[in-house]
Amino acid sequence: MNFAALRLPAFRNLVAGRVISMFGNAIAPIALAFAVLDLTGSVRDLGLVVGVRSIFNVLFVLVGGVLADRLPRQLVMVGASVLAGLSQALTAGLLFTHHATVVLLGVIAAFNGVVAALNQPATAAVVAQTIPDELRRQGNALNRLGMNLAQIVGAAVGGLLVAAFGSAWGVAIDGATFLLAAVLYSLVRVPSYRAEAAQRSNIFRELREGWSEFASRTWVWVVVLGFMFFNMALVASISVLGPALADVSFGRRVWGFILAADVAGALVGGLVAMRLRVRRLLLVGLVGCAGVPLSYLALAGLSSVPLLLVLFFLAGFGIEQFGVAWEVSVQEHVPADKLARVYSYDMLGSFLAIPLGQVLVGPLAVAVGVRTSLVIAAVVTALSVLAMLAIGSVRRLKHHPGPATSTVEVAVAVGQ
Repeated sequence: MNFAALRLPAFRNLVAGRVISMFGNAIAPIALAFAVLDLTGSVRDLGLVVGVRSIFNVLFVLVGGVLADRLPRQLVMVGASVLAGLSQALTAGLLFTHHATVVLLGVIAAFNGVVAALNQPATAAVVAQTIPDELRRQGNALNRLGMNLAQIVGAAVGGLLVAAFGSAWGVAIDGATFLLAAVLYSLVRVPSYRAEAAQRSNIFRELREGWSEFASRTWVWVVVLGFMFFNMALVASISVLGPALADVSFGRRVWGFILAADVAGALVGGLVAMRLRVRRLLLVGLVGCAGVPLSYLALAGLSSVPLLLVLFFLAGFGIEQFGVAWEVSVQEHVPADKLARVYSYDMLGSFLAIPLGQVLVGPLAVAVGVRTSLVIAAVVTALSVLAMLAIGSVRRLKHHPGPATSTVEVAVAVGQ
């Protein structure tokens, strides 16, 4: 197993920051979901609160991409993390003092959506600046491996914490992790990704340049379009339907462990991805996504808890193969100075339907039932995967690892 990327100080600090932040973020959705359910008991209200965050995330993600290609990405990451930490501290304060309302939680969720939109393209793009070409696959796998491990612990801790002490503590921990991540991001030192003489154009021209890079690659926009529908069903199921079903069946603790099993599968998937040597990396990743609809069908049927744990583990394993394949493919084929903008269009497309799904899934669940809604989500995810695999440029995209040179030593020196 190749852990050479961890010798690079910039990569080490970046991964540490993302891992700590992800630990808190694994707790926060569980805490927020049950906080809303405790306030009103309404699945509609839960869908609206999580949906408004996604709406504002979508609205501002392109701005985040331009900022991340204009400004030092480290600066963007630090600023966004500080703002996110303070907003979560405010949410925790409202919950502790029993002043929280659905409206207030929705307003703060909207602000968090904006902050996340500014942060996401920067954190995605800066990974490529911290590792040399020959360590790209291993480095991306390690990065995702650490975040998945944090999600495992966070999801398990979140379920237990909320059940034992209430939602406020979960949100408070999330706020603290954002602030600690900001400190670690401030230690990331990377070389410039733009030529010194490069002139900045206006924001609209830079958006057009990013769109040209995005639209010129069929495999990119096809996968992004496919995941627009895939993510719509996935997030609606995990953030709304799952908690609602858990509350009337197997309970909150078990739901936390089911989410942990999903991320445990991703953790093992990351270990496998580090050693996987295939030329059609993206094809393998998309095939792995087939486990998601199976897990939703089992959840809709209220299968035994052990079976649910196994199926969610396999779903997480498959999704991680895609995650690593996608990160490597984009970083390998897109120029560094346009990478954040392409990531922002990726995020815009992939996340575009998420708020729609979160807002509509509540009324849908009321109309046809939570279990039937989960079956619909399973069908949507399955058709999305099949549609992406039907496109030749997606199936045929080849992975071209960089030559094994002494770049590691150069990157170590830069990181110092």
